[in-house]
Amino acid sequence: MSGLRVLVIDDERPALDELTFLLDADERVAEVHATDSPTEALRLLQQLEVDAVFLDVQMPGLTGIELAQVLARFRTPPAVVFVTAHDQHAVDAFELNAVDYVLKPVRAERLAEAVRRILAASHTEPVEEQVPVELGGVTRFVPLSQIRYVEAEGDYARLHTADASHLVRVPLTQLEQDWADAGFMRIHRSILIATGYVDEVRVDGGRCSVLIEGHELQVSRRHTRELRDLLVRAARPGAAP
Repeated sequence: MSGLRVLVIDDERPALDELTFLLDADERVAEVHATDSPTEALRLLQQLEVDAVFLDVQMPGLTGIELAQVLARFRTPPAVVFVTAHDQHAVDAFELNAVDYVLKPVRAERLAEAVRRILAASHTEPVEEQVPVELGGVTRFVPLSQIRYVEAEGDYARLHTADASHLVRVPLTQLEQDWADAGFMRIHRSILIATGYVDEVRVDGGRCSVLIEGHELQVSRRHTRELRDLLVRAARPGAAP
């Protein structure tokens, strides 16, 4: 994100001008739009793309809480920061998942903290997929990124990590489909590998194999060309991951 785009809403003009001035002075903020009318704010939000809304709570016609309830129904809701002289609405604000609740008179350093919280919320990392495995009647969760390769065992599949293996009741064909976007590839009718862990590709007498952390795994003739093409593309500078 190159800079935040924000909309400021406050029916008191002096407060609106002060908040606009402080936000415009923050180098992390790229655009500041302002209005003293909640109704006008809704019109602007149909025209503008904004990352965050700073709004007062007590306003005529449509309160800040009511406006935040409308914003929460947007397909991509902007972050909401309440800026008010009254602290009794804080519980209602955070029930609406407000990023912050700033009391007037607004101090520049306090507003800077609100901007930091908006940026932190917008950079939340996606949750990594966890694979449930059972051991002795206890279910554990193994991060998908820790799995090096998978071997078929009938209707089951054995997941291999750096220091352990786990049996799951899922066929290899299902895992191949589910984990393709995570960099897994079928190299044999009974083996699925995480291509990011391939240390070496070996060709001996027309037979191909891969080395993953000391484990040599055979590649079937059917999958040899596909594997080598994939690894070559991944090794090129600027290649897509």
